[in-house]
Amino acid sequence: MNTLNNGRYSVWVDKHWIGENLVLLVGGGEKPHIGGIVVCEPDKPPLIFSLPNHRDTIILEIIAFSACKKYNTTCVAIGGIHIDNASKEEINRIIENCRKLAEEI
Repeated sequence: MNTLNNGRYSVWVDKHWIGENLVLLVGGGEKPHIGGIVVCEPDKPPLIFSLPNHRDTIILEIIAFSACKKYNTTCVAIGGIHIDNASKEEINRIIENCRKLAEEI
């Protein structure tokens, strides 16, 4: 599991290979949950599934796309990150942490 510990802004990704494809479980913040799913295939636009009132696909797409590009295989990212009453600055901090974590996958 890859983790970027930063208090309530912590994020993690757990990788699971299924044959040659990759499933990425993503969570963090105060209440990890499932807020969406993103599927990336090489040289194709991503498939994005978002649960109502969730914006987790923003970070899931960053992570799935990065892994797809690195490993040149189909990648599925599923999960969510939640911080109660997050400000725009806090949301941007979580997104930046996810970008850093995506580089390590």
